[in-house]
Amino acid sequence: MALAGVLIALAIVLGYSSVFIVRQTELALVLQLGEPIRVVREPGLKFKIPFLQNVEYFDRRVLDYDPPAEEVIAADQKRIVVDAYTRFKIVDPLRFYQTVGSELGVRNRLGALVNASLRRVIGNVTLASILSTERAAIMENISKQVNKEARDFGIDVVDVRIRHADLPEANNQAIYARMQSEREREAKEFRAQGAELAQRIRARADREKVVILAEAQRQAQITRGEGDAESVRIYAEAYDKDRDFFAFYRSMQAYRDALGDGDTTMVLAPDSDFFQFFNVISGKTGK
Repeated sequence: MALAGVLIALAIVLGYSSVFIVRQTELALVLQLGEPIRVVREPGLKFKIPFLQNVEYFDRRVLDYDPPAEEVIAADQKRIVVDAYTRFKIVDPLRFYQTVGSELGVRNRLGALVNASLRRVIGNVTLASILSTERAAIMENISKQVNKEARDFGIDVVDVRIRHADLPEANNQAIYARMQSEREREAKEFRAQGAELAQRIRARADREKVVILAEAQRQAQITRGEGDAESVRIYAEAYDKDRDFFAFYRSMQAYRDALGDGDTTMVLAPDSDFFQFFNVISGKTGK
């Protein structure tokens, strides 16, 4: 019975050691005494020689690599801090195992490739191009270069994206200060232009005011002159119709103006022309 139990246990151990499971998200590499002998790409239950063979698993999904930001120099000699990330997938487990061994190893190698490609591509373009619509073409060029070199590691670089591209902090402060001084200069220039335009408008308005007033005064003088002429004409016509009445009317006006105020005192000779109509009223004949 003991021997049977040992045999059963041995059979279980041998059976367990001779099978392995490959999941849908994995690639498997079967090693025999450390040497790769078979790549398993299909998921499911697989077999191997127990104790002589072991299995290395690799993720077949798209993996992310987020290296630290790097400072590079653009074609216009502008220093730029570029923050990029990379997406890749393992397509050749055998070459991957032989060249880098693990995901940690490939990330170290991939970081150097991405850094070198960033410096090559961005070194041939300007900062304005990176910040414009040309950015997509620049990232595609970087991806192609990195993917071409990364194939030696058994991986396929799906994408390289520039998440953020900006000037170094020290440069930012200098640029912000220059932008502020430039905006202040433009503001002063606009204010000066506005003041000049306002002065021209005020001068033109004052000149138009003087012209309008002068024209109004001239027209008023003309109107007064025409009125005075019409008044003289009417007086002349009235005088010609009845000169005696006109003389009487003018004398009455003179009496009213001279004697209208009760405090007026006049010393005149009784036979003065001023009192001729009083003499007529009293029964005396005037001059």
